Amino acid sequence: MMPEDEGLSANPAQRKSSQFLEQKALHVRKELLNMIYRSGTGHIGGALSTVDLLVTLFYDVLKFSPQNCDSPDRDRFILSKGHSCEAYYAILADRGFFPKIELEGFCKFDSLLLGHPHPKIPGVEIATGSLGHGLSVAAGMALAGKMDGRSYRVFCLTGDGELTEGSLWEAAMAAAHYRLDNLVCIIDCNGLQISGPTRTIMDTEPLAEKWRSFGWRVRETDGHSFPEIRKSLALLPYEKGHPSLLIAHTVKGKGISFMEGDSGWHHRVPKETEYNQAVSELNKMRV
Repeated sequence: MMPEDEGLSANPAQRKSSQFLEQKALHVRKELLNMIYRSGTGHIGGALSTVDLLVTLFYDVLKFSPQNCDSPDRDRFILSKGHSCEAYYAILADRGFFPKIELEGFCKFDSLLLGHPHPKIPGVEIATGSLGHGLSVAAGMALAGKMDGRSYRVFCLTGDGELTEGSLWEAAMAAAHYRLDNLVCIIDCNGLQISGPTRTIMDTEPLAEKWRSFGWRVRETDGHSFPEIRKSLALLPYEKGHPSLLIAHTVKGKGISFMEGDSGWHHRVPKETEYNQAVSELNKMRV
């Protein structure tokens, strides 16, 4: 039997347990906390809310590995909310796309790992961070796959605050028009952005009804429950001939009690006492 990272297709017998995914998620939360504390910068709240979604994708769903990252049949992933890149980097390093030592240089001079993803980083498809553009590129990749007769899927992770960008809705309309059932958009729906609650800044609800009206097939899930996330992603595509949307209800700052549900932690670095408390909380977690 081949090692898990070899071969493009996932073997159902090799699917990871929820406990394995929980262990990886805890590791990623510790890594991103250390990255941000060392560098003195970063978007910790939104990175923490994405961890469980990214872990499920990269360890259990995506047909994508360091051995096959140039394959034309690989699944594609785009982090549209590129400012929340710390969890993404920690996972890419853990999967072997680049040495883990690179995490120590996050956002430092001449580092490989900047504050937004870019394609010089192994495993990263495109530069992101200019909000609202990720889904447009993902739709283009999905359309190219259809035209080329390829079987790959394209996954795009957005934030609910990002949904106020008009270009995203143009992409949503185009994806349905071209019947891109190889396209999956996941919304990290944590209800907060840098200035406060998304509903008070620019209310985009009702999300599910709006996306359905654009021609997408929609499901909702607990974005911190591995069984629920996996169940939702196992059903893809939700309907042949239609793009799929998963609304993942998450908590900004998930895993660190004093950060949870606080928009003030969108872009803030823990002080020494806060860092020590966060480390202590993560070390006490049992999985």
